[in-house]
Amino acid sequence: MDFKLTEENLQMKTMIRNFVDKEVDPYANEIEESEEIPAHLLEKAKELGLFGLSIPEEYGGIGLNTVGKCTVLEQLGRTHNAYVSLIGAHTGIGSMGIVRLANEHLKEKYLPDLASGNKIACFALSEPGAGSDATNLSTTAEKRGDHWILNGTKHFITNAPFADVFTVFALTDREKGAKGGITAFVVERDFPGITIGKPDKKMGLRGSKTAQVVFENCEVPVENVIGEVGMGYVSALTILGEGRVGLGARSVGSCDKLIELSTEYALERKQFGKPIADQQAVQFMLADMKTETEAARSLTYRGAWLLDQGEKAIQECSMAKLFATDVYNRVADKAVQIHGGMGYMAEYPAERYYRDARITKIYEGTNEIQRVIIAKQLLKQQAKVTN
Repeated sequence: MDFKLTEENLQMKTMIRNFVDKEVDPYANEIEESEEIPAHLLEKAKELGLFGLSIPEEYGGIGLNTVGKCTVLEQLGRTHNAYVSLIGAHTGIGSMGIVRLANEHLKEKYLPDLASGNKIACFALSEPGAGSDATNLSTTAEKRGDHWILNGTKHFITNAPFADVFTVFALTDREKGAKGGITAFVVERDFPGITIGKPDKKMGLRGSKTAQVVFENCEVPVENVIGEVGMGYVSALTILGEGRVGLGARSVGSCDKLIELSTEYALERKQFGKPIADQQAVQFMLADMKTETEAARSLTYRGAWLLDQGEKAIQECSMAKLFATDVYNRVADKAVQIHGGMGYMAEYPAERYYRDARITKIYEGTNEIQRVIIAKQLLKQQAKVTN
């Protein structure tokens, strides 16, 4: 495995790091209080090409491979998680189905606007009765003439309140279900029959908008099928795999920031006449935070590298998501502990990261589901060896 970055990747990594630290992070408290991302920060993201990280250059994107994209998402993870959530959901699961699986017509129609950030993408799979069990969809699509008619409800859809383009999964053959009966569609916000609910109120990720999306006889042109009819569940797994290593990279970036904040605080805060950094208990927490973060980084980039080699890397992507998000939660907990009472105060970033970390163990496949996937892959591999 070779995780070595190209000179271009290194330059972009440095540029994004400077942008995040100097231009985005100063607005973190404002984002938290207003629950809105300032428009000028989104415009700057457009200028930097952040909305087209993985979209090929011929469609106006930067065309980074998975490892390259992870380096950018890692730097974005250093600031308010709502900012990286918006961009990550757009560049990951929101648009990658079109990039990887759509026909040329759909790519030419949608990717240029998605790459520029003029249109925002989202991924609509979860339903009130189908979260971890994504095979249990109730949203249906029935073909009538030159349109598919969608009916059903999706929920907790990131970017939905302002998204323009939705990757939607629906049952097209109830009897076949996940084995040939689920299809993926590109649905535009202004198609007849689509309604977006009010933004959800959440424990964390304030500024990252999620909402219900309701389809009532929503008319979708037949040409807006992503991939093959009936192969939507396979498509979802393909898209989610890349999204999971991206979430791993974002989590690692947040860990890096928390380690910096905790180290700085430990050197400045004095108790019993000396900095708390001199206390072995604090040193051990810092050591664990750093060690686990580096392990998470290695797992994440291994998964990304395998994807770039054309491997499915199902097990590796799940391991990266599972471990990196678990680590993020442990690092956030230790950061609050090191900050003591100040870590519990909303004015300190540790409190915000602590709340924002919690969702990472739930979305894009709960960590319990990741364990199921990893175990199934392991057992399948062993069965092949035995036979």
